[in-house]
Amino acid sequence: MLLAIDTGNTDTVFGLFQAGTWQHVWRTRSLIQEPAAHYESQLRLHFMEAGISLSEVDTVVFSSVVPPLTPTLYPMLQGLFGKKPIVVGPSIYPALSVSIDHPHEIGADLIANAVAAHTRYQQNCVIVDFGTALTFTTVSADGQILGVAIVPGLKTAVKALFANTAQLPEVPLKLPDSAIGKNTVHAIQAGILLGYEGLVKALILRIRQELGGDCIAIATGGLSSIIDTLRDEFVAIDRRLTLDGLRIIGEKVGGS
Repeated sequence: MLLAIDTGNTDTVFGLFQAGTWQHVWRTRSLIQEPAAHYESQLRLHFMEAGISLSEVDTVVFSSVVPPLTPTLYPMLQGLFGKKPIVVGPSIYPALSVSIDHPHEIGADLIANAVAAHTRYQQNCVIVDFGTALTFTTVSADGQILGVAIVPGLKTAVKALFANTAQLPEVPLKLPDSAIGKNTVHAIQAGILLGYEGLVKALILRIRQELGGDCIAIATGGLSSIIDTLRDEFVAIDRRLTLDGLRIIGEKVGGS
């Protein structure tokens, strides 16, 4: 059994993979102020409720884009499962090279996304990850991460607007029927969601043009299904793409 851990800026996701499928996926908030015992107790509870022994896990793959949490979670995972977790970084998966100026700057989650997309499609692709940040990771058909574009995520944009504008409320992320807002909530939804719809389409188009037109797009991330009008842009919308990339790395590096 393989356990994949994806620690993001908002949530940490735990996925248990066995017999060709994700048996369980659990999500908890990424809280840097919490001690290792907090995360250990949650994991123990999840395993107990699922009726799974900790000893059944033979491979642990760990991805983190939250540096303060890494030294909290890594030793906890090693102690809990009795084995060193495979830590995802630019050099962990030699089948995929990183062709950017400073490879250490790329997020481990984006590496996992790239591994999953390239393994699945074997062609030029851009992975659009709708998370705390909205990222566009471009991978070539021959397995090179060519580069990344980063934009504030949908919730991040709404929260920034709410935090810095006293009279504007925080609003639900619901796609409006019109771009002409008739009230404050509608106006923010139109500006953010319809604006991001255009942003995503424009960036995918630009990336395709720079690659000569041959490039598919895959969506992932917790907010990947919110803008329903973008569905036709993607060959797949897969919220577990990052976990799949971690699984592939774990199976190749760990030999499970």
